[in-house]
Amino acid sequence: MPNGTLIVIEGIDGTGKSTQVRRLAEWLTSQGREVVASREPTDGPWGRKLRESAASGRLSAADELAYFLEDRRQHVAAVIAPALAAGKVVVLDRYYFSTMAYQGARGFDPTEIRRLNEAFAPVPDLLLILDLEVAAAHGRIGSRGDSANEFEQRENLERCRQIFLALRHEPFARVIPGNCGINTVTARLQQAVRLAGLVPCSAASLAAP
Repeated sequence: MPNGTLIVIEGIDGTGKSTQVRRLAEWLTSQGREVVASREPTDGPWGRKLRESAASGRLSAADELAYFLEDRRQHVAAVIAPALAAGKVVVLDRYYFSTMAYQGARGFDPTEIRRLNEAFAPVPDLLLILDLEVAAAHGRIGSRGDSANEFEQRENLERCRQIFLALRHEPFARVIPGNCGINTVTARLQQAVRLAGLVPCSAASLAAP
Protein backbone atom coordinates (compact mmCIF):
# COMPACT_ATOMS: atom_id res chain seq x y z
CA MET A 1 0.00 0.00 0.00
CA PRO A 2 2.64 2.52 -1.07
CA ASN A 3 0.44 5.50 -1.87
CA GLY A 4 -1.38 6.14 1.38
CA THR A 5 -0.20 7.19 4.83
CA LEU A 6 -1.11 5.55 8.11
CA ILE A 7 -0.84 7.61 11.31
CA VAL A 8 -1.78 6.11 14.67
CA ILE A 9 -2.36 7.98 17.94
CA GLU A 10 -1.96 5.82 21.04
CA GLY A 11 -1.75 6.18 24.81
CA ILE A 12 -3.54 5.16 27.96
CA ASP A 13 -7.11 6.27 28.62
CA GLY A 14 -7.41 9.93 29.55
CA THR A 15 -4.58 11.24 27.38
CA GLY A 16 -6.89 13.04 24.94
CA LYS A 17 -6.46 10.79 21.92
CA SER A 18 -9.92 11.28 20.43
CA THR A 19 -9.64 15.07 20.50
CA GLN A 20 -6.20 15.00 18.94
CA VAL A 21 -7.25 12.53 16.22
CA ARG A 22 -10.04 14.91 15.23
CA ARG A 23 -7.73 17.92 15.26
CA LEU A 24 -4.99 16.17 13.32
CA ALA A 25 -7.46 14.96 10.70
CA GLU A 26 -8.82 18.49 10.28
CA TRP A 27 -5.30 19.93 9.95
CA LEU A 28 -4.22 17.32 7.40
CA THR A 29 -7.33 18.09 5.38
CA SER A 30 -6.36 21.77 5.45
CA GLN A 31 -2.97 20.72 4.05
CA GLY A 32 -4.68 19.28 1.00
CA ARG A 33 -4.72 15.61 2.00
CA GLU A 34 -7.76 13.36 1.78
CA VAL A 35 -8.21 11.95 5.27
CA VAL A 36 -10.04 9.03 6.83
CA ALA A 37 -10.28 9.17 10.64
CA SER A 38 -11.27 6.00 12.45
CA ARG A 39 -10.99 4.28 15.80
CA GLU A 40 -10.62 0.92 17.49
CA PRO A 41 -12.50 -0.91 18.76
CA THR A 42 -14.73 -0.16 15.79
CA ASP A 43 -18.50 0.05 15.67
CA GLY A 44 -18.64 -3.34 13.97
CA PRO A 45 -20.02 -6.48 15.65
CA TRP A 46 -16.74 -7.45 17.33
CA GLY A 47 -15.98 -3.90 18.36
CA ARG A 48 -19.42 -3.41 19.89
CA LYS A 49 -18.95 -6.51 22.03
CA LEU A 50 -15.62 -5.15 23.26
CA ARG A 51 -17.09 -1.74 24.09
CA GLU A 52 -19.97 -3.34 25.97
CA SER A 53 -17.54 -5.48 27.97
CA ALA A 54 -15.76 -2.36 29.27
CA ALA A 55 -18.87 -1.53 31.29
CA SER A 56 -20.47 -4.93 31.86
CA GLY A 57 -17.37 -6.89 32.81
CA ARG A 58 -14.30 -7.84 30.84
CA LEU A 59 -14.23 -10.95 28.72
CA SER A 60 -11.77 -13.71 29.47
CA ALA A 61 -8.26 -12.75 28.42
CA ALA A 62 -8.28 -15.23 25.53
CA ASP A 63 -11.70 -14.15 24.23
CA GLU A 64 -10.80 -10.48 24.53
CA LEU A 65 -7.65 -10.93 22.46
CA ALA A 66 -9.56 -12.97 19.86
CA TYR A 67 -12.27 -10.29 19.59
CA PHE A 68 -9.68 -7.55 19.08
CA LEU A 69 -8.02 -9.55 16.31
CA GLU A 70 -11.33 -10.19 14.54
CA ASP A 71 -12.38 -6.56 14.88
CA ARG A 72 -9.06 -5.41 13.44
CA ARG A 73 -9.21 -7.86 10.53
CA GLN A 74 -12.55 -6.37 9.51
CA HIS A 75 -11.27 -2.83 10.05
CA VAL A 76 -8.22 -3.40 7.86
CA ALA A 77 -10.25 -5.04 5.11
CA ALA A 78 -13.16 -2.60 5.08
CA VAL A 79 -11.54 0.75 5.95
CA ILE A 80 -7.76 0.90 6.33
CA ALA A 81 -6.53 -1.05 3.31
CA PRO A 82 -8.95 0.55 0.78
CA ALA A 83 -8.13 4.06 2.03
CA LEU A 84 -4.38 3.48 1.83
CA ALA A 85 -4.70 1.95 -1.62
CA ALA A 86 -6.55 5.10 -2.71
CA GLY A 87 -3.70 7.31 -1.49
CA LYS A 88 -5.53 8.71 1.52
CA VAL A 89 -4.21 9.51 4.98
CA VAL A 90 -5.68 7.24 7.64
CA VAL A 91 -5.59 8.60 11.20
CA LEU A 92 -6.44 6.03 13.86
CA ASP A 93 -7.50 6.42 17.47
CA ARG A 94 -5.89 3.19 18.77
CA TYR A 95 -4.52 0.26 16.79
CA TYR A 96 -2.72 -2.97 17.55
CA PHE A 97 -0.33 -1.22 19.93
CA SER A 98 -3.26 -0.83 22.32
CA THR A 99 -3.80 -4.58 22.09
CA MET A 100 -0.13 -5.08 22.91
CA ALA A 101 -0.53 -2.81 25.95
CA TYR A 102 -3.91 -3.80 27.37
CA GLN A 103 -3.75 -7.51 26.60
CA GLY A 104 -0.06 -7.50 27.48
CA ALA A 105 -1.06 -6.17 30.89
CA ARG A 106 -3.30 -9.22 31.22
CA GLY A 107 -0.37 -11.58 30.76
CA PHE A 108 0.02 -12.07 27.01
CA ASP A 109 3.39 -11.49 25.37
CA PRO A 110 3.27 -8.08 23.62
CA THR A 111 5.82 -9.26 21.06
CA GLU A 112 3.63 -12.21 20.09
CA ILE A 113 0.56 -9.97 19.91
CA ARG A 114 2.47 -7.71 17.55
CA ARG A 115 3.50 -10.64 15.37
CA LEU A 116 -0.10 -11.87 15.10
CA ASN A 117 -1.32 -8.42 14.08
CA GLU A 118 1.41 -7.53 11.62
CA ALA A 119 0.62 -10.72 9.72
CA PHE A 120 -2.39 -8.84 8.31
CA ALA A 121 -2.37 -5.25 9.64
CA PRO A 122 -0.13 -2.65 7.95
CA VAL A 123 2.60 -1.09 10.06
CA PRO A 124 1.99 2.66 10.51
CA ASP A 125 4.13 5.32 8.91
CA LEU A 126 3.97 7.25 12.17
CA LEU A 127 3.02 6.18 15.69
CA LEU A 128 2.29 9.09 18.04
CA ILE A 129 2.18 8.05 21.70
CA LEU A 130 0.50 10.54 24.02
CA ASP A 131 2.13 10.03 27.40
CA LEU A 132 0.62 11.06 30.72
CA GLU A 133 1.17 9.91 34.28
CA VAL A 134 -1.58 7.59 35.45
CA ALA A 135 -2.73 9.86 38.29
CA ALA A 136 -3.28 12.71 35.83
CA ALA A 137 -5.06 10.42 33.37
CA HIS A 138 -7.40 9.20 36.13
CA GLY A 139 -8.13 12.80 37.05
CA ARG A 140 -9.15 13.54 33.48
CA ILE A 141 -11.38 10.46 33.33
CA GLY A 142 -13.14 11.68 36.48
CA SER A 143 -13.40 15.28 35.29
CA ARG A 144 -15.37 14.23 32.21
CA GLY A 145 -17.98 12.64 34.47
CA ASP A 146 -16.91 9.04 33.95
CA SER A 147 -15.85 6.41 36.42
CA ALA A 148 -12.91 4.19 35.54
CA ASN A 149 -14.07 1.04 33.76
CA GLU A 150 -12.41 -2.36 33.72
CA PHE A 151 -9.83 -1.16 31.19
CA GLU A 152 -9.03 2.00 33.14
CA GLN A 153 -8.15 0.76 36.62
CA ARG A 154 -5.03 2.46 37.95
CA GLU A 155 -2.75 -0.57 38.25
CA ASN A 156 -3.76 -1.79 34.81
CA LEU A 157 -3.07 1.62 33.27
CA GLU A 158 0.41 1.74 34.77
CA ARG A 159 1.33 -1.57 33.16
CA CYS A 160 -0.16 -0.37 29.86
CA ARG A 161 1.78 2.90 30.02
CA GLN A 162 5.07 1.07 30.39
CA ILE A 163 4.35 -1.12 27.36
CA PHE A 164 3.52 1.97 25.30
CA LEU A 165 6.73 3.70 26.42
CA ALA A 166 8.77 0.63 25.45
CA LEU A 167 7.81 1.41 21.84
CA ARG A 168 9.65 4.75 21.90
CA HIS A 169 12.71 3.21 20.25
CA GLU A 170 10.81 2.17 17.12
CA PRO A 171 11.98 4.32 14.18
CA PHE A 172 8.40 5.29 13.33
CA ALA A 173 7.37 6.16 16.93
CA ARG A 174 7.31 9.52 18.70
CA VAL A 175 6.37 10.10 22.34
CA ILE A 176 4.43 13.34 22.87
CA PRO A 177 4.06 14.62 26.45
CA GLY A 178 0.37 14.98 27.25
CA ASN A 179 0.72 17.07 30.39
CA CYS A 180 0.70 20.42 28.60
CA GLY A 181 -2.17 22.41 27.14
CA ILE A 182 -4.32 20.87 24.45
CA ASN A 183 -3.11 23.38 21.83
CA THR A 184 0.53 22.62 22.62
CA VAL A 185 -0.10 18.91 22.19
CA THR A 186 -1.80 19.62 18.86
CA ALA A 187 1.17 21.71 17.69
CA ARG A 188 3.63 19.00 18.69
CA LEU A 189 1.66 16.34 16.82
CA GLN A 190 1.66 18.51 13.71
CA GLN A 191 5.38 19.07 14.06
CA ALA A 192 5.98 15.31 14.34
CA VAL A 193 4.02 14.76 11.12
CA ARG A 194 6.09 17.41 9.35
CA LEU A 195 9.38 16.01 10.65
CA ALA A 196 8.35 12.57 9.39
CA GLY A 197 8.00 14.09 5.92
CA LEU A 198 4.31 13.27 5.66
CA VAL A 199 3.29 16.81 4.66
CA PRO A 200 5.27 19.56 2.91
CA CYS A 201 6.92 21.96 5.35
CA SER A 202 9.16 24.99 5.52
CA ALA A 203 12.13 25.40 7.86
CA ALA A 204 10.11 27.83 9.99
CA SER A 205 7.34 25.29 10.48
CA LEU A 206 9.77 22.86 12.12
CA ALA A 207 10.48 25.15 15.07
CA ALA A 208 9.49 23.47 18.32
CA PRO A 209 6.23 24.82 19.82
